[in-house]
Amino acid sequence: MVIFLKTRKRAYGDTNIVGRRVEFLRKERGISQKDFISRMQTMGCDINPTSYSKLEGQVRIATDKEIFVIAQILEISVDDLFEDQKI
Repeated sequence: MVIFLKTRKRAYGDTNIVGRRVEFLRKERGISQKDFISRMQTMGCDINPTSYSKLEGQVRIATDKEIFVIAQILEISVDDLFEDQKI
């Protein structure tokens, strides 16, 4: 089965430093944004598609709770989300 994932239409912002990595890891695992958002909501994060898209696009701040839940969903450590990040 081949999964086609959309490419980013806008340049990344600079409001957070994990969004690009979150997007990469999510896509690498073949998880759609819709499914990822559903998992986040199931784990107690009140997030909508627009807000999540802005998080990945680095145009809004990612909260500590969101970062924690994202790491759990991706089955990685929180530190792994910050790997190779430049400020």
